[in-house]
Amino acid sequence: MITGKNYIGNKLSAEGNITHRTINPKLNIENSTPFFEATGKELDKAVALAWDAFKVYRKIPGVRRAAFLNAIADEILALDQGLINVYTSESGLPEGRAIGERARTVFQLRSFANLVSNEDWRENTIDEAIPDRQPLPKEDLRRTLIPLGPVVVFAASNFPLAYSTAGGDTASALAAGCPVIVKAHAMHSGTAELVASAIIKAAEKTGMPNGVFSNIMGRGRTVGTALVKHPKIKAVGFTGSISGGRALFDLASQREEPIPVFAEMGSINPVVVTSKAINKRLAEIANNYAASITLGTGQFCTNPGLILTIESEKTQEFIKVLAEKTIAIEAQCMLHPNIKKGFIENGNSVTSQPGVEVVGQLKGDLEPNYAATLVATVSGANFLANPRTSQEVFGPFSLVVRCKNEAELLEVIDGLEGQLTATIIAEEEEYGDLHDLVDALENRVGRIIFNGVPTGVEVCPSMQHGGPYPASTDSRFTAVGTNAIKRWVRPVSYQSFPKELLPLALQ
Repeated sequence: MITGKNYIGNKLSAEGNITHRTINPKLNIENSTPFFEATGKELDKAVALAWDAFKVYRKIPGVRRAAFLNAIADEILALDQGLINVYTSESGLPEGRAIGERARTVFQLRSFANLVSNEDWRENTIDEAIPDRQPLPKEDLRRTLIPLGPVVVFAASNFPLAYSTAGGDTASALAAGCPVIVKAHAMHSGTAELVASAIIKAAEKTGMPNGVFSNIMGRGRTVGTALVKHPKIKAVGFTGSISGGRALFDLASQREEPIPVFAEMGSINPVVVTSKAINKRLAEIANNYAASITLGTGQFCTNPGLILTIESEKTQEFIKVLAEKTIAIEAQCMLHPNIKKGFIENGNSVTSQPGVEVVGQLKGDLEPNYAATLVATVSGANFLANPRTSQEVFGPFSLVVRCKNEAELLEVIDGLEGQLTATIIAEEEEYGDLHDLVDALENRVGRIIFNGVPTGVEVCPSMQHGGPYPASTDSRFTAVGTNAIKRWVRPVSYQSFPKELLPLALQ
């Protein structure tokens, strides 16, 4: 049952009088439940509970935290069809997507449970003393990783489950030993409350301290700003826009005690298609990228928004076929009217720039929140001369850049902002000629795909989901995969400690 209230620790609370409602984008109507924005008093209570919980939770053995994470997964599954129904009514996404995203959320939770069921993830090192070493004795030194403290997680708009209430940020922070306060996304507040109820049930069943998790509601940036500025919050996880992530980063940096903000933000994910690949596999590549551009209505952070090619007659044919195949795919619903508005405005901003030509746009009458897929092209020279052509268009959009030669293509790559991914589409006989291209992409992105598509992010230890700014605020860390836990910990060394006082893993 959805109440519209905040979870302040394990208690439902609605002390304020400011409310909002979610929107069913397919029907273009408000959903019925009003959700109460948390007051300053409720925020303070949630943080106080998290701080007290941290003192206990940080020392709970990994096997018990693993049981907690597995219990969360079980409780999410127990929500059954009710969760799926609320998800679809708040997102406009189809039931199949909801079921798949729930499976990914559960898998992430179980992956972190498996990770922390032993202490290997802490990267413990032991350098024993050498008292008779010359010219100076060596002290005993032992190093481990410890949790930072209470973490605020901002839920994402485009993944109501996998990047939200019990998503990768929350799962990794809880695995590390950090209590979590989630700032629910206003677009899917009902989904957030249901998942929060599952986390609270799991915490109670596994004996976790009250305050290990809270779920906070609120529109705009007031609630989020207050949480980031609170002195007992020690880190922030965010997935969303560049403006939102940068605002949080600046707030956290200006605190008396600055704290890390791990924000995943904008990316247009360049794809380089070589001339030989176009000559040999034109239709296949166009088919694959039409599907990738429109997947999830283009509302993925890894959507291929930029395709780089070398100008030729065959390239012109490729662009034509890509546009035809892309706009032939049926229009899909976007997440929210504001996202549809942003898609139109940003798309118009790019396509109105000098030299940009629209080569394919879905025509006809569409339902209010459905997207008219858009493919455009521009020369390499015009792209280099105008930074506005490289802005992100969040939705089913891609811009094909026609470079005059490989040197200009490398110049385009060197001028790009940091990106989450890049892709190379090439033939085996040209592998030896690709080293400069790979080197250039390594300096701009966090993950390079070869002969594939960037949409789809595997949850595993080798995944890097982050890149140079503005793709993320710290390119050394990933937001996906088990290495995401390293965002929420810091190293501590113990020198010449008595065995009885050392952490168990270092004894």
